[in-house]
Amino acid sequence: MVSAPLHLNTPLALTAPGYSASGKPLWLKLDALQPSGSFKLRGVGRLCQHEVENGAREIFCASGGNAGIAAAYAGRALGVPVTIVVPETTAADVRQTIAATGANVLVHGSVFDEANAHAVDLARSRKASYVHPFDHPLLWDGHATLIDEVVAKGAKFDCVVTSVGGGGLLAGIVEGLKRNGLTNVPVIAVETEGAASLNASLKANERITLPAITSIANSLGARQVAEHVFDLPRQHPIESIVVSDADAVAACLKFADAYRILVEPACGAALAVADVHAGLLQRFDNPLIEVCGGIGVSLEKLKLWKEKFL
Repeated sequence: MVSAPLHLNTPLALTAPGYSASGKPLWLKLDALQPSGSFKLRGVGRLCQHEVENGAREIFCASGGNAGIAAAYAGRALGVPVTIVVPETTAADVRQTIAATGANVLVHGSVFDEANAHAVDLARSRKASYVHPFDHPLLWDGHATLIDEVVAKGAKFDCVVTSVGGGGLLAGIVEGLKRNGLTNVPVIAVETEGAASLNASLKANERITLPAITSIANSLGARQVAEHVFDLPRQHPIESIVVSDADAVAACLKFADAYRILVEPACGAALAVADVHAGLLQRFDNPLIEVCGGIGVSLEKLKLWKEKFL
């Protein structure tokens, strides 16, 4: 018997055509309203449930923030201890939020890759389960449920706009489109300048590892995308585009004013497309934007970002 999922079926909103420079009505899938604050609970919750159903008594995960709090939430719901390994770049308030959700938080390494290697080693030494934040088929299967929900509501959409970090969300969206018979619906994959590992990889025709993440959208801070994600454009229509940190921040502020919901710049990147790349959306009638959310945001941070970038 499969347990009920830990994530919510989140609301779907439709903007007025005048909301953005695209002049299009935009479907907004509001995953910022998940209990963990982001879409991550879909896949991380799915994978954690699988591990516990198969005997896991302890879970380790590496994360810059959002996967960590999703794993912490899942562990609390499932009754197993969770340890999250974060890199030094993860803000103190984000670490505190993860800890307050019930997880043990360890700081290791200057970048995600180092934190991740440490989490893998710890899990192995303790014979515990390791949950990757973006690179696992069950994660993608969990993230695909967002497309299932939109389709179940009968919403007609002809493209999907999503932010990309390590690529787990992108992989899930493609899986969701595939299993709902929507293989012709293109995905617009959005990154910020300074965190655009997918864009760089597609241009070079090989998986590139960025030397560093220089964008404030540090939730997009995977220096290299998953191998499966790099291969996806050969299997599904995907367009890779880049926006600036300023574009992402402006979109966060605009969205907060319109919907009274705070989201990270990593999420603002996808929301920015309808204004910054409005021409790209002209060939579509009903774009769907995944509002992926994120816990690394506050009124104070939005104010500081506005002063810095706008």
